[in-house]
Amino acid sequence: MPKLTSSCMRGERVVAEECPVALVYDGTTVAVLMATPADLTDLALGFSLTEGIIQDIGEIEELTVVPGPDGIELRIWLRPKAGRRLKERQRQLVGPTGCGLCGIESLREARRIVRPVVRQIRLRPGEIGAAVDTMAASQALNQQTRATHAAGFFVPGGSNMTVREDVGRHNALDKLAGALAMEGTPGRTGAIILTSRVSVELAQKTAAIGAGFIVAISAPTALAIRTADASGITLIGIARGGEFEVFSHPIGLVFDDEPNPMPP
Repeated sequence: MPKLTSSCMRGERVVAEECPVALVYDGTTVAVLMATPADLTDLALGFSLTEGIIQDIGEIEELTVVPGPDGIELRIWLRPKAGRRLKERQRQLVGPTGCGLCGIESLREARRIVRPVVRQIRLRPGEIGAAVDTMAASQALNQQTRATHAAGFFVPGGSNMTVREDVGRHNALDKLAGALAMEGTPGRTGAIILTSRVSVELAQKTAAIGAGFIVAISAPTALAIRTADASGITLIGIARGGEFEVFSHPIGLVFDDEPNPMPP
């Protein structure tokens, strides 16, 4: 896109794209998100899983990405049992980029606690800094635009990190959830790494993924801390360089002078 700098120099800048993305289940629109139009199959799968619309990707019979003049539709056809479960919930989730809870039916739903996670790993302090650095190096879109969030999945001892980016932090995590489901990677085997502050819905989605860790470069909200604590998640915030703060379940960390009895 054209730009004009403070020194009156004209040039071009790569900017992040966003567009309306509708999630349509069995012919009915359930959610409309403002999202980066990439990895949309991952977004559809991840949103379906983290919002409890499906319990397993096998409950989706068909998924089609349909571009249109006003945006993109993700048309999802559910198997009968999942379709009946969705209708019984009678929920409408309509959220813009900055809000993951708009339009839900009750206050109790906003504070829902997902079943506690089963922890399979522990992390050493050095691994936390390495995970944040690895994800920063993997954010190709943000390096070009400086306008996107990212969510990554760090596995101790692993050589690669699965990373997804989006203008919306909720969307980035949902895309990651979908990618992990497609890979068949259990959430309990690693840690969720986030570029954003940690709000309650990100803690809820992490619990739905089944991961025992959230590591974020920014701070969490009070409700996110309470949700992570109730879900058994080790919540680590303000992770920059070798520094970080632990807000819940410090038992998830193992320091250099301790044995690590929980192999990945």
